[in-house]
Amino acid sequence: MNNYDKFEFRMTSPVIGSLFDDMEQRILSPLSYLREFNNYWMLEFDLPLVNKKDIKVTFDENIISIKAKLKEEYSEEKLGNITKFEYFKKSISLPKRIDIKKTTAKFQKGRLEIKIPKKIVGHSIKIN
Repeated sequence: MNNYDKFEFRMTSPVIGSLFDDMEQRILSPLSYLREFNNYWMLEFDLPLVNKKDIKVTFDENIISIKAKLKEEYSEEKLGNITKFEYFKKSISLPKRIDIKKTTAKFQKGRLEIKIPKKIVGHSIKIN
């Protein structure tokens, strides 16, 4: 068995808002990194100041969305305006042919890693 915990994945429609809406709703966009391997994709998110229980991962076909509540408010000042943030949120389009049902995730030291297997399409036969 590997170190990946099973997270609950739900099929939903992603809500993609503008930067203004995100600031109004107090939402930050986390840093993310998508890497391809032979038979799976590895998607990583930096989620500092987040507890594992406060992370939601959802899929809508080939779009994955992450939402995570911060342990405490994060404040940022720009041009004399202070904006307070309460959540991380990000949606990413993934390549087609992914196996959502076999997707696993682990969260450790502020980093969420999601392993998304590729769907095997087609098959081969043995020649005698």
